[in-house]
Amino acid sequence: MKAMLPTLSFEIPKGNDWVYETKYDGFRAFLIIEDDEIQLMSRNGKSLLKQFPEALAFYKHYKNQLQQYVPLILDGELTILENPYKSNFFAMQKRGRLRSEQKISDSFVKNPAIYMAFDLLQLNGKNITNKSLFERKKRLKNLLQNLKLPLHPNETNQAFVQYVPYQNHFDNLWKKIKQWDGEGVIAKNITSKWEEGKRTTNWIKYKNWKKIHCFITKYDKVNGYFHVAVYNNKEIYPIGLFKHGLSQEEHHVLVRIMEKNAKRITPHSITMDPAICIELFYLQYYEETLREPYFSKFLLEEKPANCTFEQLFEIQPAVEIEITHPEKPLWKKIEINKKDYISYLKQIYPYIAPFLANRTLTVIRYPHGIFGEPFYQKNCPDYAPEFVDTYHQDGIQYIVCNHFETFLWLGNQLAIEFHIPFHTIDKNNPTEIVIDLDPPSKQEFSWAVEAANYIKEEFVDKLGLKSFLKVSGNRGLQIYFPVSGNHITWEDAHLFTQFIAKFLIAKNEAHFTIERMKKKRGHRLYVDYIQHAEGKTIIAPFSVRGNENAGVAAPIDWEELSQISDPDSISIFNMVERLRTKGNPFANFFQVNNDEALLQIIQFLKRKS
Repeated sequence: MKAMLPTLSFEIPKGNDWVYETKYDGFRAFLIIEDDEIQLMSRNGKSLLKQFPEALAFYKHYKNQLQQYVPLILDGELTILENPYKSNFFAMQKRGRLRSEQKISDSFVKNPAIYMAFDLLQLNGKNITNKSLFERKKRLKNLLQNLKLPLHPNETNQAFVQYVPYQNHFDNLWKKIKQWDGEGVIAKNITSKWEEGKRTTNWIKYKNWKKIHCFITKYDKVNGYFHVAVYNNKEIYPIGLFKHGLSQEEHHVLVRIMEKNAKRITPHSITMDPAICIELFYLQYYEETLREPYFSKFLLEEKPANCTFEQLFEIQPAVEIEITHPEKPLWKKIEINKKDYISYLKQIYPYIAPFLANRTLTVIRYPHGIFGEPFYQKNCPDYAPEFVDTYHQDGIQYIVCNHFETFLWLGNQLAIEFHIPFHTIDKNNPTEIVIDLDPPSKQEFSWAVEAANYIKEEFVDKLGLKSFLKVSGNRGLQIYFPVSGNHITWEDAHLFTQFIAKFLIAKNEAHFTIERMKKKRGHRLYVDYIQHAEGKTIIAPFSVRGNENAGVAAPIDWEELSQISDPDSISIFNMVERLRTKGNPFANFFQVNNDEALLQIIQFLKRKS
C-alpha cells in the first residue's frame, strides 16, 4: 500500500468541514492484522516488525480479542511519545538505526514505541476507504474503545496502539502544540475519502516552525543548496543547508548577488564572507544541523554579527505572559539574566510538566537573584492571575502548576527552585519512593556514587526493581522507584527506605549515616530516608537550583554515573543540549510500576520485624 499524504501549507483551512489532529513525528506505517499474523509496514513497503517488536507483543496479547475484527488495517504513525503533543524525533532516529537484537530488545523495554492510529482502512475484511473521514474515525474509535486501548495520546500508558482524536477548533489544539513544542497540526476535511498514494489537499500539514536569523556562506552549483551559518563565540559556525522556499526569481537574484560579491568561485560552488542575512523556518536543531529548513525572507537591515548560535535554543511559543526586567542579572559569577532563565523554562517545560502536574507546589523565590535572600512560597498570593490553579490542603492554598502560563508566570516571579511532594493530589499514597543520598560536601560526591551502586547491585539488579537516577543539582544523588499510588502506603515506603538505609550503613559505616543532626553525623554521607514521607517535598526533576553554578536536578542514566564527578556540572547551560543528544533518562518514568515487586519485599520485611 502507498500512503495518502498531506500537503504542506503556511495557512490553516478553517470551516465546518475541517477538523484538526496533532501531527506526530516518526515512521508512517500500516498495521495489518489478519487471522494468524500481524504486519507492520512502512510507507515504502518495508516490514518494521523486527525493528519494533512492540507490534508482535501487542498482537500476542490482544489476539483473541482481535479475532472478531480481522482482517484489519490501520493507518498511523509509529513514534516514541515525549508528551501528548510531541514525538521524540531523536529517540526514533536512534531506534531506526539499531540492528543488534539485544539493543532493539533493550530499547523495547526502556523506551517503547507507540503506534498512533489516526485512520481505519479495513474492518472485518471490508475496505472502508470510500467512507468519509468522519465515519472512519468513528469506527476506529469504537474499535479501540472496545479493546480498552487509550482514546487520547498518553506517554505514560504502555499500550502500543493509541487513538489520535481530532478537535473541531484549530486554536485550542494549536495552543497545546505551541506550549508542548509539538511538530504541528494536520487539518483534515471531515468528508474526505482515503485515497491511496495521493498527496491531497484534503489533508493539510501546518508545522510549528521555529525561526532563526543566519547568513549565507556558500552556494553549491551541483545540487542547488545554499549553506548557512551563524556566529558562535565570534567564530563562523555552519548550521546546515537549504533550498526550499525560494521562488525562481529569488533564487536567481541570490545567486547573481553571490557571484558579484564572491570570495571564491569554482566550477562547483560560490563562497562568500558573511553579508547576506536571511530568516529561515526550521523544526529542530538536530545533529548539528537545521531540520527541515525553509526560506522565510531576506533580512536587508540585519547585520551578520546579530546572527548568533544562541537563537537555536530559544523556543518561541505564543505566550501571553509579560516578562518584566528581562535583562536583570540573576547569578553572581555566571552571566545569566532573567531572559536566559525564562528561555530555559520554555525549553524544559515539556520535560518537567509531568512531574509538576496535579501536585501541590512549593517554590523558592529569589526576587533579587541569588545575590539576595530567597524565601519559600507555599500559599498562592492574592495577586496571582486567574489562570493559576490552586488546591487547599492543611490550611494552605497551594499552587498547582498544570499549565504553561502558570509555569512562566512563576518564572517571571523568579521562582528558581520547584519542590514537589511524593504524590499527586488525587492519591493518598506515594506515587514514587525516593532515596536521598546527601554527602557532606561536593568533594565527597564519590560516596553518593558508591551508595547508589550498592543500591543498584542489591535492590535494582537482584530484586527486579525499576529505578531512575538524578543528581540533586547541589551535592548528592536521588534514586526513584515509581509506584502506582494505590497499594504501597507511607508506612510501607518508610519500612523499605529504612531497610535500604540500614543496608548501606552495614556496607560502609565510615562513609554513611542516618543521623539527622548535622553536628552528630561526623564527616559522613547522610542517607535521608525520613524525608520521604507525607507532606515532605523534593526538588523536581529538571528544576534549576539556587546555587552559584546554576546546577540542575538532572536525570541521568545509570550507565553514566561513573562519568560524573561533579553533581552540579549539569547546569542551566547544558541541560537542554543533554536532552537533545542523550535523550531523557526519565522518558518512561510514568510507565513504570514497582508495586508487585515492592509488596513482596515489604511483606518479607514485615515478617522479619
